[in-house]
Amino acid sequence: MTINRMRLELVEFMPSTLEPGVLYVSQKYRTAAHLCACGCGEKIRTQLGPLGWQFTNERPGPSLYPSIGNWQKPCRSHYYIKSGFVVWSPAFTEAEVLYGRQAEVRHRDTYFREQNSGWWARLKRLWNAGR
Repeated sequence: MTINRMRLELVEFMPSTLEPGVLYVSQKYRTAAHLCACGCGEKIRTQLGPLGWQFTNERPGPSLYPSIGNWQKPCRSHYYIKSGFVVWSPAFTEAEVLYGRQAEVRHRDTYFREQNSGWWARLKRLWNAGR
């Protein structure tokens, strides 16, 4: 059964059994989980934060950005969770999946390069060396 709406449940730890149509979010551990919106029953886990997805909780419902692309799952579903609604998108081609994975690597490399450079990073290294 296809899911068209998601409701939010804030948790500290992810439950072992997930309910369809529920987006579980642990802000403490910066992670989210839900069952695939196509209804296949696959558990979808997303890391929250600068290297993962952005989570917002609006009045109509939760949002995750960017899209959920289940390229490693048999269903290959692709959708957004926007204000509590599941917004379906076309499946990616293999070339688009590969490009997206390469873009993630570039984003991660840039993030860590910026974290490890500049005066703030040097100050942090000096501070940690003195401990």
